[in-house]
Amino acid sequence: MARKASPAEPFIDEVDASSIETLLGYNARRAALAVIDVFLLRMAPYKLRPVDFSVASLIVHNPGITSRQLCSTLGILPPNLVGMINALEKRGLIGKRAHPSDGRATGLHATAQGEVLLRQAEGAARALEDELATQLTAAERKTLIRLLKKVYQS
Repeated sequence: MARKASPAEPFIDEVDASSIETLLGYNARRAALAVIDVFLLRMAPYKLRPVDFSVASLIVHNPGITSRQLCSTLGILPPNLVGMINALEKRGLIGKRAHPSDGRATGLHATAQGEVLLRQAEGAARALEDELATQLTAAERKTLIRLLKKVYQS
């Protein structure tokens, strides 16, 4: 049961969020939340989660990429990537081939079906980003991406 407030305890009509709105993490998270919910809806027809989309996109655009390279690029732990790779392979979207110069490594390649699906998903993702970035000029969007990269690539 809520206790009764004494007259000395203030109540507010408007929230002052200025204390957290200056925090990079807060703003990055709010921006991510604005994108992710809609992204999930747009990727549902392709049965791709955000990380699946990223993995598949890198495989399509980098034929022969290794699991180690994927982990390094995306900051994914190898045990977490194994299930994703297996699921994409089971769906017929990617295949594995022996690496030409490293006998221990396996190169990952998109299948024709995988390329078609990913190109469609990328089109949907680009359309979504265009919708969400209507408040930004092209230069601002480019600057925002450059600045965000400075944070996570440092």
